[in-house]
Amino acid sequence: MDTSRTPSDLRISELLALAVERAAPVVRALPGGDRLGAPTPCADYDVRALVNHLFHVVVQFQELAAKRDSDFSETPDHLAEHGDDWRERLLEEADKLVVAWGEPGADEGTTGAMDMPAETVGCMVLLDLTVHAWDLARATGQEYPQGGGADDPVVVRLTAAVEAMAPMARKMGVFGEAVPVDEARASAFERLLASTGRDPYWTHARE
Repeated sequence: MDTSRTPSDLRISELLALAVERAAPVVRALPGGDRLGAPTPCADYDVRALVNHLFHVVVQFQELAAKRDSDFSETPDHLAEHGDDWRERLLEEADKLVVAWGEPGADEGTTGAMDMPAETVGCMVLLDLTVHAWDLARATGQEYPQGGGADDPVVVRLTAAVEAMAPMARKMGVFGEAVPVDEARASAFERLLASTGRDPYWTHARE
């Protein structure tokens, strides 16, 4: 990728490719067994439920990239369906997501039941992939690679997107209220997490 280009110049597919690259080591290191019941920074999800949610999001947003209808009426148990291969199957679907959003016209026009701008919908799945990978890393004692700090293209694009989406997202219960952080000390990524209602310093001890 041409590093001379600004975050706004990059297509959603390019940003998704970065997000998948960062999520991959986290997903591959996720535990099984009883540890799938561990809490996560998303209060409504344990590790297993969050993996299933992320898996479903990754699959359904491929449909949205192709301007087809998505179905979020229920979340399948992908872990049960794929057995011991669920980690690699999730990453395979994530790679398909990148390809889907890289197709000509995927990030143009509108898509989804609400006829939202495709660019906004693409930012939604970029946000889910980024923050849920962080959620899973934090829940399982892993480090999440945050990229290049304040100039990181994923963080820059998502910071602007979250600012635009936040009022409606909070009204719909998608985001919690912003968590206060020390603006002078918090990284750009930590501020992004806080803006979605997450405590960027969450640990098991806080649950």
